[in-house]
Amino acid sequence: MDLRNIQRIELPATADMHVHLRQGDMMELVAPTLTAGGVDTAFVMPNLVPPVTTVEMALEYKQKLLAVNPRVNYLMSLFLHQTVTPDVIDQAAAAGITGVKLYPQGATTNSDNGVADLTAFYDTFAAMERADMVLNLHGEALEALAPAGLTLEEAFLPTLTSLHARFPKLRIILEHCTTAAAVEAVKACGPNVGATITAHHLYLTEADACCDPFAFCKPIPKKPLDRDALLQAAMSGNPKFFFGSDSAPHPIQNKTAAAEGKAPAGVFTQPFVTQLVVRALQEGLERGVLRDADVTQERLENFLSHNGRAFYKLPPATARRIVLEKKETIPTSVSSATVEVGNSRHGDEVFALRWL
Repeated sequence: MDLRNIQRIELPATADMHVHLRQGDMMELVAPTLTAGGVDTAFVMPNLVPPVTTVEMALEYKQKLLAVNPRVNYLMSLFLHQTVTPDVIDQAAAAGITGVKLYPQGATTNSDNGVADLTAFYDTFAAMERADMVLNLHGEALEALAPAGLTLEEAFLPTLTSLHARFPKLRIILEHCTTAAAVEAVKACGPNVGATITAHHLYLTEADACCDPFAFCKPIPKKPLDRDALLQAAMSGNPKFFFGSDSAPHPIQNKTAAAEGKAPAGVFTQPFVTQLVVRALQEGLERGVLRDADVTQERLENFLSHNGRAFYKLPPATARRIVLEKKETIPTSVSSATVEVGNSRHGDEVFALRWL
């Protein structure tokens, strides 16, 4: 596959294993963009206001999403909270809820009700292990607890290692990896530990995020060497690594009106997620970070579609396919009558996408 010069790519539908779809008018705007970006399966984040902490809330949220865009298989999650007890885990597993998201308290958007003490949830993790539910980790330590010289993600990695050692049969995902150290830590764990990699962390660095509100997110993009390590992991063929966009919409006025570094954290990629991954890989090839032999049809399909489904024990994507061809320019934003969201890399040219 000569990705730098290719004119047409046919792929199975993308599985986005980490996406923020919000609620209300914002949900009604962004849920349809899943399909626009080639996605037919989405693991939905629970950090709403209030957070999704009960089975009833998760199922109600799923019905709202289906009413807006019924073409997507929504995998629902609970927000880890003191009320998410082993009994709730048993109920959630019986109801088909897929995972539980752990946010360190105050680490990112709508995480004020997150976890301050992991040991308080050991019984819940044991119940998840028995029920074969997935634990999704926002992998950042609190800034006050991070040793000097380490990123917040690097400071969190011993927590990943210790959780895996204590609960070796628990399926754990380190979400939105941003560092070479995180890639190595995931590889060093057993097969029950995987990781998602976003589109935007494949092309952004800290230099972008510090100056462009539409590139500011948490976890913050890191150094060029970290970005390149993520590209290499995505195209390594290792089934531990798969796609999760962490596409996170905010009203465009909140992004553009914020003073110096105060923009809300989140990069919105959803309408073009598949194309943005391909564009990032092309840029990696142009820089020499990737070789042509690294970027094969099989590895691209595995990263975007097959590896994530396999980790979540879903059937493979067989029926629905997408085609990338021709070119289009990413518009400034997507909008409805009530809300507007700015697109990442607006003004850039990417493949156009259509469904077969």
